[in-house]
Amino acid sequence: MLGIEAARVMIAEALKAGQAAGMKPLSVVVLDAGGHVLAFERSDGASPGRFDIARAKAHGAVMLGLGGRAQMARAEAQPYFMAALSGVYEGKILPVPGGVLVRDAVGAVVGAVGVTGDTSDNDAIAAEAGIRAAQFVPEA
Repeated sequence: MLGIEAARVMIAEALKAGQAAGMKPLSVVVLDAGGHVLAFERSDGASPGRFDIARAKAHGAVMLGLGGRAQMARAEAQPYFMAALSGVYEGKILPVPGGVLVRDAVGAVVGAVGVTGDTSDNDAIAAEAGIRAAQFVPEA
């Protein structure tokens, strides 16, 4: 199970990884397996609109059971399908890297992390670092 303490570790470590790598100010959200927000933090200097972007990255991952990279590949192969899903989820999915599934030790999806602020690939790297630091398995 993914709880608030693990979510706080994920956020702190994702922000730390981004800062250590010289990334732009990041915003990080952690969702549980039902898509509910457990925690969110925005670095100093991050734009205020980043919450919605981070949440959409994470929401798409947890609702579809696909990390952002897999969602992007699906969007490129079947744009009509992802457009339809965007309607189903009221625009709350963003099929790009930075939405990372959180799996437990046996492989069950327990939530997702969404990171935004730098390039999407860098966002995913920061999310993965946070997830690993909390002793979970990332799937970007």
